[in-house]
Amino acid sequence: MSRTHRVARYETALDFAERQVAALVDRHPDYFPIYTTRGRWHHAGELWTDWTGGFLVGMMWQFHRRTGSAEWRARAEHYAQLLEHRKQDPHVHDLGFVFLNAYLPWYELTGDKRLLAVIIEAGQTLSRRFQPQGQYLCSFVAPTSLFIDIMMNVPLIQYVANQTLDQDLARIAVAHCRTTRDRLVRPDGSTAHEGIFEPQSGQFLRQSTHQGLRADSAWARGLAWSLYGYSKMYALTDAVEFLHVSERNAEYWLNHLPADRVPYWDFHADLTLPPPQGAQKESSAAAIAASGLLDLAGQTRLPDRAAAYRDTAIAMLDALVTPEYLAIDTPGWEGILKHGVYHTAKGLGVDESVMWGEFFFVEALRKAIQMTNDE
Repeated sequence: MSRTHRVARYETALDFAERQVAALVDRHPDYFPIYTTRGRWHHAGELWTDWTGGFLVGMMWQFHRRTGSAEWRARAEHYAQLLEHRKQDPHVHDLGFVFLNAYLPWYELTGDKRLLAVIIEAGQTLSRRFQPQGQYLCSFVAPTSLFIDIMMNVPLIQYVANQTLDQDLARIAVAHCRTTRDRLVRPDGSTAHEGIFEPQSGQFLRQSTHQGLRADSAWARGLAWSLYGYSKMYALTDAVEFLHVSERNAEYWLNHLPADRVPYWDFHADLTLPPPQGAQKESSAAAIAASGLLDLAGQTRLPDRAAAYRDTAIAMLDALVTPEYLAIDTPGWEGILKHGVYHTAKGLGVDESVMWGEFFFVEALRKAIQMTNDE
């Protein structure tokens, strides 16, 4: 495919994404959905945890950056303010997802110190989940639980540490990354979803899972979180140890993708079984990994790896912009990407659109267009 043709396809996908998000906010104002049900956003099912609001705002900021539209900026500012109270939310481990996507782009655009203060307070709130005995930020499930997902949220703490020169925050962020590396990232680069610790001593007990196939399997979205999260932490710290973890994750990812480059929901899924437990694709994991791999391609010190990361990211995006995954030719579908997965075991958002898949797809497309135009 020529560069011109690829960029045109990606721009078409972004145009469609803008239309879908505009329709969502017009149809359901001030609503933050997590997943679709039969392609429609206004679900009544379980949320499990409230963690995705920043992705909707983040897309609005992406659209404003792309077009310069005052309308998208106004929407982004309005929806971000609806989330500001979450800066004091002590019940979730996902404040990075909220504030790095809803408030950081706003602050970067304006330099308004009031916005930075919101980000700082959110990072300080998240840091209070730190468990000194085990040296990790605990998940929303329990103080004894460490999730791989938190690797995408710990950059909020590191960002705040960099802004405030708070060494205690920096120490917490680095300690969490090292504990996650040592307890959840396996020698082959795959990852566990969860680690369980003894509450008093902080001793590590076992790997576990809520969303993967098994405790010892490789849940696709969790691996994407790790790959991207360690890349982000390397960007914020220049700590090569974190770059090496991301590269290990990437090696597993590249070596285990199916032919169309879009993973199944778990790399250990039995493909002789029907979805959802078997051959269920996971477009959101592909979108996350594509965006992370594009960053990692610019970070790795090995040219052959950089080329492999770029080529794989582009191959995944090329698949995602086809009508098999992009809902552009699916009448009545309100999301952008089909075949995403939220929670297989609970039956939530399986083979649907999921809000993080939408955001990282948009983000990855914009990165890929910029990379292509710069070449």
